[in-house]
Parts: sequence; C-alpha cells; structure tokens
Amino acid sequence: MTINGSCFCGSITYRVKGKLRDARSCHCSECRKAFSAQASAYALVDPDEFSWVSGENLLTSYESIKGEGLQFCSICGSTLCGTNKGRINGVTLGCVDGDPEISIGMHIFVGSKASWETIPDGVPQYEEGPPEGA
Repeated sequence: MTINGSCFCGSITYRVKGKLRDARSCHCSECRKAFSAQASAYALVDPDEFSWVSGENLLTSYESIKGEGLQFCSICGSTLCGTNKGRINGVTLGCVDGDPEISIGMHIFVGSKASWETIPDGVPQYEEGPPEGA
C-alpha cells in the first residue's frame, strides 16, 4: 500500500510505503495550540516507510523538550508529521491525500480537552495518554 500526502499549498509532498496504524485524536492543550483546533488527528507510521517526495527544503520543525516534535510547511503552515528524536513517527490525517484507509481508534488526553468540545461516543477515550502497547 502507498499513501501520499501534501500540505495545503502543495509545495511539500510525501509518501508512505506501508499502512498507517493506531490512528488517534489528541485533545491536550499543546495539540490544540499546535493545530489551531479542538484536537489533532494523526496515525503512526514506520519511519523506514516514510519519504519526502518534494519540498523537503521548505519544512520547518519544532521540537519539544521531550524530544517530540512537528514538521510543517514554512509557506502555508500545514502540520504534516510528528517526530520523535528527529525521526518521523506519524502523519496528520488531514494532510493525507485520498482515503487513508484508517479510522480514529482512540481519543487521548480527554482530561484536558477544551470545555466547548463534545467528543462522539463509540471510540475509547483516555484521560491521559494511550495505555501501554496501544
């Protein structure tokens, strides 16, 4: 399976040669700020299956103290992927082109969700991060 993605302006494109896994929606205050939304929707990827196709030189990165970070387009601001210690470990579902063939499997950090947000029923919710092994 091959999954393609791109930023809003189309300047940066990527390819995942494999499947996305463990899709989740994070409701922590950091994700609300980083994504200018009630939550972030993303799926994990195998770093060895991810590659930039075009526009890699236009990426801007932000890394937190914990070694986790984000990479986004310096032109349009689209957040494209997440990193851990400099390696890409996930992609934002909003930047996947076409059907990512995955559904949100959990809502995490719902204990700090925005007071104005309503999370739909039917998907597991965790007050903090995902349980071990998830």
